[in-house]
Amino acid sequence: MDIFVARQPIFNKNEHIFAYELLYRNGHDNSFPLIDGETATLEVLVHSFLTIGINELAGEKLCFINFTENLLVKDIFAKFPGNRIVVEILEDIPITSALIQKIKEIKSLGFLIALDDFVLQKNITVYDELFSLVNFIKVDFLSSTVAERQAIERIVKKNYPHIVLLAEKVETREQFYEAKAAGYGLFQGYFFAKPEIIKGTEIPANLVQYFRIISLLRDKSSSIEEVAEEIERDVSLSFKVLKLINSPAVRLKSKIRSIKQGVVMLGLEELNHWLYVLLLHESKANHSGDGMALIEASLFRAKFCELLAKTKVKQNASEYFLVGMFSLIDTLLHQSMNQLLQDLPLSDEVAATLSGNLTEMTPYLEVAIACDEVRWDDMLEGATILNIDHDTLNDIYIEARRWAAEILN
Repeated sequence: MDIFVARQPIFNKNEHIFAYELLYRNGHDNSFPLIDGETATLEVLVHSFLTIGINELAGEKLCFINFTENLLVKDIFAKFPGNRIVVEILEDIPITSALIQKIKEIKSLGFLIALDDFVLQKNITVYDELFSLVNFIKVDFLSSTVAERQAIERIVKKNYPHIVLLAEKVETREQFYEAKAAGYGLFQGYFFAKPEIIKGTEIPANLVQYFRIISLLRDKSSSIEEVAEEIERDVSLSFKVLKLINSPAVRLKSKIRSIKQGVVMLGLEELNHWLYVLLLHESKANHSGDGMALIEASLFRAKFCELLAKTKVKQNASEYFLVGMFSLIDTLLHQSMNQLLQDLPLSDEVAATLSGNLTEMTPYLEVAIACDEVRWDDMLEGATILNIDHDTLNDIYIEARRWAAEILN
């Protein structure tokens, strides 16, 4: 399934890119679709950090992201890198003591805070504590009046010099000069650049599987092995776990040889929090059946390679599982395998096999692919190379097909 995130650059006084605002889009049309704000933000978060990748979207720049009132109170912030995100608090969120307390919690995690489309209210005393926590105030140059802008500018300059004023919806050079002269430090709008749409592809997820794994994680008697086995049943989740290990949100930057090892490295509590974020996202997403045949093929190949490796008494059968699991990831995501492997912390041998290099794993994968594509001559030739009798190969085929079908059904 194709997914889209738009990014609009935010410039400093020298017209150099300071940050990007990340925006939800559901197609190449560069306009905000009819979707609620919470769903839009969840789409942006998941696709930016776990599907496309935040470095691909923004490099090392800060990312401004809108948050609704409902999302602000959810326990999701600890799972994202605070040093990469500016939390934009929307203009319709009421200023309450609960909001102030939540902002303090978010700030303690390293996030910066911006007020979006801000217009000063008459009772300015409500801003005393809020403004002490805010890093940026975004002022809409298209809809605000000169008087409204000057009121904000005066109070910030006089009492809150730490706040950077950001002029948004700047559409002419005259507006840029006006904002610059008024003390604004950052600028955003069509005068500089329209939002650029970045396209990616997401593997359809099994929502029921997320609930099943979260239930397992809540059960104190569950083992890491059980959790890993459940994750292995979901190609989408397996891919996201591997992406997560190498993401700026976790920064483990280590190669893994099995999903179990990935779970151990993340930790069950960390995994539980991320599943919560993904569950919020998936429960609001509307996935079609596109790609399910490829997912079934991926599951079949994974189990086939694993069973074949166990038959040959390989100690690293879990790595053979990964080879089969991700053998179609380039087709699923419409990206080159080499590009995808840069973001997946796989062992050198698994990565080399998936890249098309000849390794010890190659003939196992080739037999799995031949069986999946019903190329009997190639399958029998592969069985001869691996010295596997036909009855054993048939048993492995039946078991792998049964396992893949059972998971999807």
